[in-house]
Amino acid sequence: MTYFLVTFAIMLAVVILMAVGVMFGRRAIKGSCGGLNSGSCVCVEKCDKRKKLEAEQASIQ
Repeated sequence: MTYFLVTFAIMLAVVILMAVGVMFGRRAIKGSCGGLNSGSCVCVEKCDKRKKLEAEQASIQ
C-alpha cells in the first residue's frame, strides 16, 4: 500500500506542476502534427500512414 500511495503522490505532483505551468502563461500543452490545434505542422514529409488515410478519404468522396 505504501508503494501505491507514493506513486499516487508523485503522479499528482506532476499533474499539478503541469497545470500550474499552463496557468502561468507557458505555452499550452500540444500534441503532434494533425491535432486539434491550428493545423500547423513542423513535419516536412507526411508519414506513410497519413498518406494512406488521405488516399482512402479521397477515394470515398
